[in-house]
Amino acid sequence: GFDLTPAMLARAERRTAQSDCSIVLKLGDIHALDEVDEQFDLIVMHLILAVVPSPEQALNEMLRVLKPGGRIIILDKFLKPGERAFLRRLISLLMRHIATRTDVVFEEVLSKTEGLQVVSDEPVLMNGWFRRIELQRV
Repeated sequence: GFDLTPAMLARAERRTAQSDCSIVLKLGDIHALDEVDEQFDLIVMHLILAVVPSPEQALNEMLRVLKPGGRIIILDKFLKPGERAFLRRLISLLMRHIATRTDVVFEEVLSKTEGLQVVSDEPVLMNGWFRRIELQRV
């Protein structure tokens, strides 16, 4: 697991301490990980792309460290292409500076990344605003 802040890593460490799995937590910037190319089989991005300053750069960095045939599972809130969502876009002007963005269109982010194909895209919460998307490196 990667996070930019030591406080979040400490919180994750407390939560994973009871797990039977071997979990490694590292300090790192999702825009530029200190990891070798094509290292991971599976990447989970849980509520990440709507928080980072550059979701396109973050997704491209995940592609860099993902093995060929590897998968990325994303759970986040996204606007649909062409969705006006005036209120969400207005809220995002304030929220993006303190917590999260509410105006990210996943398809626009993906269009700036070559080498990933959508395996599945399912609405999960709030009338499809939150989506579970699975990508595969091709």
